[in-house]
Order: sequence, then C-alpha cells, then structure tokens
Amino acid sequence: MDLETQEPGKLKFDFEKGEILLVNKPYKWTSFDVVNLVRNYIRKQLGLKKIKIGHAGTLDPLASGLLILCTGRMTKRIEEFKEFDKEYTGTFVLGSTTASFDLEKEIDFHYPWEHITKEEIQVAVEKLTGNYDQLPPVFSAKKIKGKRAYDYARKDQEVIMVPKNITISAFEVQELNLPQVHFRVACSKGTYIRALARDLGLALNTGAHLSALCRTRIGPYSLRDAYDVEDLKSALIEKSER
Repeated sequence: MDLETQEPGKLKFDFEKGEILLVNKPYKWTSFDVVNLVRNYIRKQLGLKKIKIGHAGTLDPLASGLLILCTGRMTKRIEEFKEFDKEYTGTFVLGSTTASFDLEKEIDFHYPWEHITKEEIQVAVEKLTGNYDQLPPVFSAKKIKGKRAYDYARKDQEVIMVPKNITISAFEVQELNLPQVHFRVACSKGTYIRALARDLGLALNTGAHLSALCRTRIGPYSLRDAYDVEDLKSALIEKSER
C-alpha cells in the first residue's frame, strides 16, 4: 500500500501486507504501550498468530497525540516517516525548571518571571525560530555509547550531550496566561520541545519547563484523522465479527 495513496485514519485491515495506523496516544502511555495493545488486539481479534508492528517516532509518556504505527511490510518504511517534520501544541511555564525540562521530575529551582512582558516573549520566540544548535536533554532517548542518555541521568552519572542543528519553522504564542505560555510549534526531525522550553527560559533570563504537550501532525498526517485507542479496539472487534 503506497504512502501517497493511503487515506489517513482509514483501516483496510490487510495487516500482513502492510497498514498505516494513526493513533492518538493517551497521556502517560508509552509509545510501546500503544504498539503492544494494537499488536495483541490484531492477534486476538483477527486470528493472526504473528504480525510485525512498530511505531514511527516516540512520544514521551507525558505527551499525548499523533503516533503512526506501521504493520507488516509497511514496517520497512518506518524510517521514512521519522524524517517528516512535526507539529505540536502545548504549554511552557516560565519561572521554574526541572532536571528533565518537563514534569517527569519535580521543580528544582524558581526564578523571577513577573517582570517579563509580552513583547519580550515575542522577541525570544522570534530568536528561536529558524535554524539553531539545540542541546538535547540528558533525560532523553538519545544514544550515548550504546546506551540511552536517560539511563545515565537516572543513575546520576555524568553524560555529555552534543548539540544538534534543528529547524523551528513556526513558533506561535497562541495564548499568554503568565507564567503559562500556550504555543504551537512546527519543527524538524530531532527537535526536543522540552529543550525548547529550556531555551525559551534562557532567552528570557529566567527558567522554564514544559507542562503539557500534544503532537498534532507528522508530515501529511494529522491528529484529527487518528483513532482514539478505544475506538481502534472497537473497530478491530467489529472487523473480527464480520
């Protein structure tokens, strides 16, 4: 089934030949939780003993939104999906930081934020739009000497992260309710929105962390076309009963 002709959000249930499944990953689920659930339902409800299935780009447990699953022969094209640009909405909180740059870790420091103006935020946003070298979080899945960076960080072991050039093609402040900054970001592969929170804080001479995140688009695929987990389970059950 060609990527270009697959209609987003529609299931044709030829899982062995290959399917693209768009799923709305729930908050606090891991990406592998979704993969395992869908794999088990395909096996159980459709009577397939074995099925290849994988996801095309991890979402952190504290993020929700679009996750692309590939089955069967389509798993060979997972790397293609990972190259797509992505879009997110979420909330940054100014004036406080965490070790993970999000709420995986507790707030460790507080900084003044009351003096920051809307105009200063807009200048900082514009400064961070375009290409720049972003330092990935130590609490990330980035591989360092064969291990994930978070494996070192969670053991309080020192790890040296290398900056990566990324592109923020759009950075829009949708609403200000200071210290909260509600945003929309479109970005290149490899961008860490948690790190963007840190960078925004630094640009404003304060701290910042990410408190909410939803992935709304991956390349041409949109969250509005994705199945909620329960709806996908129901669709698989309905198919198996035909």
